[in-house]
Amino acid sequence: MKATIRKMGNSQGILIPKTILAQLGLEDEVEMDIVNDTLVIRRPRNTPREGWAEASRAIAEAGDDVLALGEFPNADDAELKW
Repeated sequence: MKATIRKMGNSQGILIPKTILAQLGLEDEVEMDIVNDTLVIRRPRNTPREGWAEASRAIAEAGDDVLALGEFPNADDAELKW
């Protein structure tokens, strides 16, 4: 399949047909590499925030999850009208 390189703002790009994106499971983001003069586009290997829950749990279990600023009172809250 051939595709035309098009001007897109200050850049250039190609349009990938929706059917191809669906077949590959590509949605919002891709990874791109150049391998032997070939542009390779693939699904991102890692999902955003992958492993954050486990890391947070390990920090809490180690007791290293103290507040950075410590506790502080909200003495002036009584003056606020909601």
